[in-house]
Amino acid sequence: MARKKLLLFDIDGTLLLTGRAGEHALRAAFRERFGVDDDLSSISFAGSTDGAIARQMFAPHDIPPTAENIADLFDGYVHHLAMELPRREGKVLPGIVELLEALHGREDCVLGLLTGNIEKGAELKLSHYGVWDFFEFGAFADDHVDRNKLGPVAHSRAVERHGISFEPEDVFVLGDTPRDIDCARAAGFVAVAIATGSCGKDELAAHGPDFLFGDLSDTRGVLVKLLGKE
Repeated sequence: MARKKLLLFDIDGTLLLTGRAGEHALRAAFRERFGVDDDLSSISFAGSTDGAIARQMFAPHDIPPTAENIADLFDGYVHHLAMELPRREGKVLPGIVELLEALHGREDCVLGLLTGNIEKGAELKLSHYGVWDFFEFGAFADDHVDRNKLGPVAHSRAVERHGISFEPEDVFVLGDTPRDIDCARAAGFVAVAIATGSCGKDELAAHGPDFLFGDLSDTRGVLVKLLGKE
């Protein structure tokens, strides 16, 4: 049996842009649930998990990062995200739909998510842009606050679903930030960087990804580079 490849996609800046719908939803939830009007300008969003972002939000306001407080924030966030997505000018990034369609139809590839979004937030974003159904499973911020712990979670779910082992060199983590590269490295997986988010190619190249693309618009070229064939 031919070995299968496991491709794990980040969401924001990799698959799509939401016009900062998530940030606006977090601000609204923070204001509604905790009475704090914070512009979140001090928060590091790129490559962070939602859990890490919540802790950054709470710290300056001396709000304990308890499970209850985080759950309350995320409950409000999901509510507001559903309203913010249609209001914002977002988009699926170049080549994504074509690439996902090509990969989804292959028997030698498995598609999953590896994202800092909580699962419900991921579903709302991807469903809004019509690409949720391409993915069988994922590892999310619900699973761990540390993004570097999510690679093994996604791998385990793939093994459980397919009943086969995926060798580390057959697992690709696709993302747009140095944290995605670090996440791949932490699990011993292949790091694929795409300069469609907030980081340019030079910044990503400095972190030594295994593959680096400006975007994923050249479907054939991406398939050949990653899989060795169309």
